[in-house]
Amino acid sequence: MRNIRNFCIIAHIDHGKSTLADRLLELTKTVSVGEKPQLLDNMELERERGITIKSHAVQMKYTFKNEIYTLNLIDTPGHVDFSYEVSRSIAACEGALLVIDCTKSVQAQTISNLYLALKKNLVIIPILNKIDLSEYNSEEVMKEIVEVVKCKMEDILPVSAKKGLGIKNILDQIVQRIPPPKGDKNAPLQAIIFDSLYNPFTGVEAFFRVKNGCIRKGQKLRFMSTGKIYSAYDVGILKLKRISKNKIETGNVGYVVSGIKNTYEVKVGDTITDANNPAIYPVEKFDEVKPMVFASLYPVDSDQYEELRSSIEKLQLNDASLTFKSESSSALGFGFHCGFLGLLHMEIIRDRLEREYGISVIVTIPNVSYKIYFKDNKIVIINNPSNFPESEKLKKIEEPYVLVTIFTKDLYIGNILSLCISKRGNVVGNQHYLTSGRIKISFEMPLSEIIFDFYDKLKTVSRGYASFDYNFIGYKKSDLKKITVLVNHEKIEALSLLVHKNEVFVMAKKICQKLAASIPKHQFSIPIQVSMAGKIIARETIKAFRKNVIDKCYGGDVSRKKKLLDKQKKGKKKMRKIGKVEIPSSTFITFLKVKN
Repeated sequence: MRNIRNFCIIAHIDHGKSTLADRLLELTKTVSVGEKPQLLDNMELERERGITIKSHAVQMKYTFKNEIYTLNLIDTPGHVDFSYEVSRSIAACEGALLVIDCTKSVQAQTISNLYLALKKNLVIIPILNKIDLSEYNSEEVMKEIVEVVKCKMEDILPVSAKKGLGIKNILDQIVQRIPPPKGDKNAPLQAIIFDSLYNPFTGVEAFFRVKNGCIRKGQKLRFMSTGKIYSAYDVGILKLKRISKNKIETGNVGYVVSGIKNTYEVKVGDTITDANNPAIYPVEKFDEVKPMVFASLYPVDSDQYEELRSSIEKLQLNDASLTFKSESSSALGFGFHCGFLGLLHMEIIRDRLEREYGISVIVTIPNVSYKIYFKDNKIVIINNPSNFPESEKLKKIEEPYVLVTIFTKDLYIGNILSLCISKRGNVVGNQHYLTSGRIKISFEMPLSEIIFDFYDKLKTVSRGYASFDYNFIGYKKSDLKKITVLVNHEKIEALSLLVHKNEVFVMAKKICQKLAASIPKHQFSIPIQVSMAGKIIARETIKAFRKNVIDKCYGGDVSRKKKLLDKQKKGKKKMRKIGKVEIPSSTFITFLKVKN
């Protein structure tokens, strides 16, 4: 245990972080030089998007002063939507490498993850990456790092992951500065699960960090949150591939296979203990996940409902921040109302369902949770506009607010202020200069205003020189109105929205225009309407396909033409009453961008 070091990497720029991880693996001879890049990003989606979605644990061996050390690296995502993954990785470590790109300076999300690490008392090793580039200003960036981390200038390690400069020094510093894990190898087994996945052949595979005792192959294990007892058919370490071992000792990281087929029996944050000699208390659990964005998933093929349920359960095992429950819609059939940490998280789940499980889904427009106060003093939290009560029963409505922290150049402060004020934001505190030209500014804003297009617009107005992060701060009173979409006079609850009163009419008009452009023509005219409190406030009409019934009339009395047109009109009217409007799945995808 004295020669074990557990650490993670905290960074905002995922590509630079992945390259650094590759160099660490190469120098410790865990992999051969020249292997394909982004080794730890093994999902196709991660490589395509250039981001880390899942935490990945890998063990390395490193010799320092004639002693062999075991280094357990847990790679972490950098995007704000995967902060729960980061918090779980941090809980299994004693130290963290804080990687700062010298061309981008300190980013807001990097600060957010740094605070998570400091809260758990991790040792921080600051690293300045990309020193080989001629255009960087190392002195300014190093001043920012000193200001943020509260370290000395000489504590910062300059490296170039691309060229391999300074990588050996990082490994030396990991051994010297990060403390070995604490624990009692003679105490009853306590191992905390920080991740898991479903294998169709072996069942649920749990990844753990041993706090006390050890896990042996064949040992009877008790999962403390469920009380279930299983045998450890296989235990081992993670070295890109799983390597089976007879036992995993105190302080180490590994995996266990117990033949568990039911995904709900393994929970991230649960403690594994010995069935015959159990620990009295579990290890401290992770904080409960709090979804920030809600949307419904419906299978395009309604026959795939049960298959979709099974796939979401397996994804939830691999992604503990995903929540779901069953629901139904008159327009879309049976589906699931899901909670996500953000819009990117939602897109990743949709793409994983399609690629990994072959299920195409319709995603309804995302919403946040609202706190509803009734006149009879009853309080309810809703996250689905279709459950919004009638306005005459309401006392007040509160919506979630977040504290948005933005790092940018002072040249773009005016543009950013205008953007945030247009999103109902209020400036909090004073502007804080990190260095000359680099500034930090904070706003209180409704969460609903930033989950759609805020990031894209922020990058546009700052020409790419701004980064932001947000943290939930509570609920505040707001004047919101529910608007409902009607297609051919039939309510489509899946397209309901809660909108601030100042945006109601603009939003209603935009919705009608988008739907009219995306729903195909039918044999009868289709009215697209938006209602609020039972009143129609916007309308567009999709014109019907129309056969030229008077084409065969070559002159004669005009009454002949009128007779044919009247007959056609009666047929269209009858068809509108009995006809059903087919809404393609692409319409719902288009509707996701209605706030852009």
